[in-house]
Amino acid sequence: QQRIFPMESSVCASPGCGKPATLQCPTCLKLKLEPTFFCSQDCFKGSWSVHKAVHAPAPTVAPYFENYEFAGPLRPGVLSPIRTVPAHIKRPDYAETGEPLQERAMRGSTTIDCKNAKQIELMKESCQIARDVLDLAGRAAKPGVTTDELDRIVHEYIISKDAYPSPLNYRGFPKSCCTSVNEVICHGIPDSRPLEEGDILNIDISVYKNGYHSDVNEMFLIGEVDPKYRKLVQVTREALDKAIAYCKPGAMYREVGNIISAHVNPHGYSVVRSFCGHGVGE
Repeated sequence: QQRIFPMESSVCASPGCGKPATLQCPTCLKLKLEPTFFCSQDCFKGSWSVHKAVHAPAPTVAPYFENYEFAGPLRPGVLSPIRTVPAHIKRPDYAETGEPLQERAMRGSTTIDCKNAKQIELMKESCQIARDVLDLAGRAAKPGVTTDELDRIVHEYIISKDAYPSPLNYRGFPKSCCTSVNEVICHGIPDSRPLEEGDILNIDISVYKNGYHSDVNEMFLIGEVDPKYRKLVQVTREALDKAIAYCKPGAMYREVGNIISAHVNPHGYSVVRSFCGHGVGE
């Protein structure tokens, strides 16, 4: 059983406590880690499931990242083995080879297919699974939880609904959802890095069901987040809401992006032009 020992005074590391603390985790002492203090055995035990993540060795960066110019302090963790999908679940055409043949055949097309009532009902089932699993993953996103664990939750829920996680093996993508932390723009790969207090996290979910893809994503604040990053998330959400409110029959498709830019630019933000949107459906 872990016991903690008295040290110099500090503030309790248990989330929401804030009391003066003089007790330190013995494992941190043994590993010569940055001191972490607790005010009591109860706070220490209550925080153990999250706190123990700091004892894990820092992941080494894979050789192909050695000369990569990172935009910030975030570094990739270790990838777990690719998760499997039961044989009876219907798959998209790229599930085995990684090559989206149907997408390639459509490349260059300027036609936007309008769905009929039956197609919309089939899509709704896929969309509902995506929304439900996004909420499930969001509730699990807390300090100390790895993005790989979020991927496991997403994967297991989707296949339990006899659906396929669309990202899995799309052009070789190795996971069942995308998790983009802090300075990662989009399409981050879930790995062994535990989420940290103050992170902002985007979880991007795509589901293939009844022959139709759905797609949904959302930003999550991990613990107490710096106000300047909270503002970024808030302004971005406001822009999304304004764009959605504009979407109705007869609205010009091109105006969606203009509405978003017009809202974020006055706040000192800009839209990332290196990536663009995509459709859903077949």
